[in-house]
Amino acid sequence: MDLKKTTHQDDLPGHVAIIMDGNGRWAAKRGKPRTYGHIKGVDTVRKIVEAAARLGISYLTLYVFSRENWSRPQNEVNMLMKLFIKNIRKETRNFEENGIRLLAIGDLEGLPPVVFTELEKEIQRTANNKRLTLILAINYSGRREIVNAAREIVFKVHNKEIPIDRISESLFTSHLNPYHIPDPALVIRTSGENRISNFLLWQIAFSELFFIEKNWPDFTKKDFYEVVANYRKRSQGTNNE
Repeated sequence: MDLKKTTHQDDLPGHVAIIMDGNGRWAAKRGKPRTYGHIKGVDTVRKIVEAAARLGISYLTLYVFSRENWSRPQNEVNMLMKLFIKNIRKETRNFEENGIRLLAIGDLEGLPPVVFTELEKEIQRTANNKRLTLILAINYSGRREIVNAAREIVFKVHNKEIPIDRISESLFTSHLNPYHIPDPALVIRTSGENRISNFLLWQIAFSELFFIEKNWPDFTKKDFYEVVANYRKRSQGTNNE
């Protein structure tokens, strides 16, 4: 299936968000440690970023690490942080060559300093790239994001920076999203779990949701293209109602 040849740009989801689940279960089925699944999952990330760029999708958000993930075994958390740093450095040339801009959302200052520094460095380095914006949700919590936005708005109202009657959905959204990124049109979760797991709770109110049985390391470009094709059918059906 060559969606690139058969898809009009208007038919594409402008923003796709993915909950990359199932690395540990994938490894366990093969008698390997969970960390092995995370390593293989990185290969899938690279393939799906390439697929999204090839299709002409503008924004791709990946749920990399939630605030709840800190409760995992310490050796697994340490490995995930090391893997993150290693691959951010490794992908520098790929981002430049393919016009990929990197952004991040979440409690970034709560990350280990070396992780925060490498992430900020790559965000600055790719700031002028325009083909695809890749957003990493790391140390992220949808509920915390909403609470923080509410606190910021209350503070501004208290200091008379914002009249209370100006509070609206659009104003609230602007306090969630410093990058002015459109809400995801399509959300994908792998591993067969049918839940959102505290991911972009405000932003996905009207998103199309797809739950995939495959674990993340088994998710392929072909699978991604098929989900996008199914999204097109759903969205066209909705528009024709």
